Amino acid sequence: MTTDQRKYFRNLLLHFRPSEVPERTLRLSLTWGLGGMAMVLVFLLVATGLLLKFAYQPSPALAYDSILYLEAQIPFGQLLRNLHRWSGNALIFISFLHLFRVFYTGAFAAPRQVNWIFGLVLFAAVVLSNFTGYLLPWDQISYWAITISTSMLDYVPWAGPVIKGWVLGGTEPGPVTLINFYALHTALLPALLLFVLPFHIWRIRKANGLVIPRSPSEPPGTTGPMVDAMPHLIMREVATAFLLLAAILVFSMLVDAPLAEQANPGLSPNPTKAPWYFMGLQELLMHFHPVISVLVIPLLLVTGLFLIPYLGSNPENAGVWFRSHRGRKTTLVSAIVSVIATVSAVLFSEFVAGNGQASAPDMINNGLLPLAAVAACCVLFYVVIRKGFGANREEATQSLVTLLATAFIVLTVIGVWFRGTGMQLMWAG
Repeated sequence: MTTDQRKYFRNLLLHFRPSEVPERTLRLSLTWGLGGMAMVLVFLLVATGLLLKFAYQPSPALAYDSILYLEAQIPFGQLLRNLHRWSGNALIFISFLHLFRVFYTGAFAAPRQVNWIFGLVLFAAVVLSNFTGYLLPWDQISYWAITISTSMLDYVPWAGPVIKGWVLGGTEPGPVTLINFYALHTALLPALLLFVLPFHIWRIRKANGLVIPRSPSEPPGTTGPMVDAMPHLIMREVATAFLLLAAILVFSMLVDAPLAEQANPGLSPNPTKAPWYFMGLQELLMHFHPVISVLVIPLLLVTGLFLIPYLGSNPENAGVWFRSHRGRKTTLVSAIVSVIATVSAVLFSEFVAGNGQASAPDMINNGLLPLAAVAACCVLFYVVIRKGFGANREEATQSLVTLLATAFIVLTVIGVWFRGTGMQLMWAG
């Protein structure tokens, strides 16, 4: 590469990165490279998805056979499908970790509130991209997973059945559903991701890059020694990208993407489960009134996530994991309490309260009462963290978010691995 070519390449890269960065931002523990890894996975999914379009046929009569043809007749077709499937799952996981990395380091505070909102939009687009792609193989697993997921919309008053009709093009998955999901998965959602992602990165640049911690003795705005982005930052990002690609490639070579028998609308598998990232919602349905499970609780959680950056944050703690030493302790306590309380509540609901099916299935006995009990426990927990541990408002809020996030993770794990035939609890599912 000539000197002019190197200079051109350097200038191109620096459109996405500043020419100099604070040396302390190069620490891996500051971000763990999660945002960059998510971006690499997006581009990998776009590349593999474009190649898969050459073999896939979006119709119920041909979709399943086109997958079989891809895996058996096209060179490296199985590997290509594996890469696409596992990259999509990895993107959800990495995006989730990135979202909470931003939360636990206080990187959502002013002037980054808007970018937090765009991050939530990106995360929603990632989940929906995986969801719409889940149906495309048209096998028993995907067909019934989409059926059970979209049936949750029936419990949303007024708008739910209408939205379900738009999405499915009818009352159950069929040819129109497959076309709708194919268009969303291969056109609209990728376009949204590729439009919002650069804007998300630009907002980070506009907010002067990463939020970095400073010692109390340093004046506000202090960044410390500066180093050239190329090679110090760029080469680290390139190395992280290649390590991630190598890991995805090795995993895809060893583990094939699942493919069951062709979809049969007349024969549902037992158990019938939603995709793993919606299993927390399906598990909630086992213990709460359906309206509470699929509307009230998700609406409250999403509203809370959008409001987080506007609740106030101490700029002195910006970039510090868990805000403080006390914040680390209360976060750990919150996670432990949440695991114990959630497992205990599930066991109580399953074996004492009749699996959440109250004898009087009205909103008072089977809906509002459990929700009120959970809300009261959350308020009590918040007070205990504030008074018992001497936590400030920011640390207590962080602990409450940890409590709820851990509970949802535990519900997801229970739904994926510990629900067997008839959705009964078992030691392995």
